[in-house]
Parts: sequence; C-alpha cells; structure tokens
Amino acid sequence: MELLLHSIAIDWPVLLPIFVCSILVVAVAINRFSYYNRNKRNIGAFIQDLQRALSKNNIAGAERISAQMGGIISEMADEGLRIYTEQKSGFSRAFDISSSLATRKLEKGLTILGTIGGVAPFLGLFGTVVRILYTFQDLASQGNQSTAVAMGIASALIATAFGLGVAIVAVVLYNYFQTVVTQFESDFKLIKLVFLSFIDSDEEVKVTGEAGNIAL
Repeated sequence: MELLLHSIAIDWPVLLPIFVCSILVVAVAINRFSYYNRNKRNIGAFIQDLQRALSKNNIAGAERISAQMGGIISEMADEGLRIYTEQKSGFSRAFDISSSLATRKLEKGLTILGTIGGVAPFLGLFGTVVRILYTFQDLASQGNQSTAVAMGIASALIATAFGLGVAIVAVVLYNYFQTVVTQFESDFKLIKLVFLSFIDSDEEVKVTGEAGNIAL
C-alpha cells in the first residue's frame, strides 16, 4: 500500500490517463448492463403467439402481443408489422435496415471498450518508461542507492500493472457485450423469419390461384 501511494504521489500525471480510462470502462459497463437488462426478453412464447396471430391475419392481435412484450424486441416486432402491412414485396430489405439501426443502439459505447482494451497497456508501458527514466536520472545525480533504485523500478511497474488491469477488464466486457448483441441480432432474425414465412405462404397461394385460373 505504501508503494502504491508513493507511485500515485509521484507518477500521477502518467497514471491519470489510465485512471480516466478505468472510469470510462465502469461508466460504459453500468450503462450497457442496465440497457441490456431492461431489454432482455425470452421470445420463445412471443414468437409462437405472433405466429398464431399472423396465421389468422389478426394484425391488431399481433400489435397487442408486441406491446405486451416491450423493449427493443417489441420495437422490432412493431416495425415488422408496419412493413408487413405496407410493403410486403420489399420486406426483407426494409426490415434489415431497421435491424441495423437497432443494432447500433445495442452497440453504443462498445467502441470505447475496444479502444481502451487496446490503448491502456501502452499507456501503462509509457508510464513505466517515464518512471524508469527518472529513476536513472536520480541514480546518475545521487550515486548508487539501491533502495531508491528498487523503489523507483517498483513504482514504475505499477503503471504497467494498472494499464494491463484496465485493458483486461475492458476486453472481457467488450467480448461479453458483443455476445449479448449477437443474441439480440439472433432474436431479430427470428422475428424476420416469422414474417417472411407468412409472406412466402401468401405468395404461394397467389401463384397457385393464378395457375388454377390459367388451367381453366
């Protein structure tokens, strides 16, 4: 603890950027955990209810089911219903655009974690190099003082340890949040497939009817 306090007291200018990075990591983590927990849903039953409503062409019922679901899943289902009723022919492209916009919301702040995960170790290494240079300067001016040299090198390594610690946490959180985003994207694809299945069935019925009329 004494060594840590000593390092903070003399090396705070080079430790400050790493400390700022750690604050950003905590802020992004709290924000993303809160956002994902608010929007996390089990869509198994929702998909089945949505299929039953669409099979009966009950758009109002599908809208009620979507509203009860809530969160970003509800937003995507509502968008799917809107496109389904307005432009079936271009459903896939239109839904993909909405899905990409929703994914941007999910990925908000993750670039900060990725950047810190790559930069923080170098900030720590920079602090270590600066402290070692000062230690050698003190050694040259004051003569051989093994205790001072040992203290200086130990203090220098704290910056590296601090930078690596922040980077490890940032990378772990980044990978975890990317997994969560992928799960949401999978849910969006399920919703898309539900609507496409009914669009395709409508087209098959239409083609069959036209073929029957031609045969007559």
